[in-house]
Amino acid sequence: MLANLLMDSWTLKMIICIPSVVLAVLCAIFFIIVIMLQPSNSEGISALNGQQETFFADKKNKSKTLESKLRRLTVVTIAIMAVCMIAFFVAQTFL
Repeated sequence: MLANLLMDSWTLKMIICIPSVVLAVLCAIFFIIVIMLQPSNSEGISALNGQQETFFADKKNKSKTLESKLRRLTVVTIAIMAVCMIAFFVAQTFL
């Protein structure tokens, strides 16, 4: 049965293409939602107001904040979407 599946390139192409496109679309929607949840990055603007934060106050618990988790989630989502699009391209081009 596996040999028949591998012989039929159209079936193999559809098995790879359809889930990769669906997963990429879901990742894109999730990516938009995660980006909308992130606060704006205004690190450079604080210098205009005269506000200064020390190195330790700024970096103390940065890995545990919601902002860092959202950034990490953004990177993971983009990586998954990139892998899906590469799989789609390979299936369309070479199969």
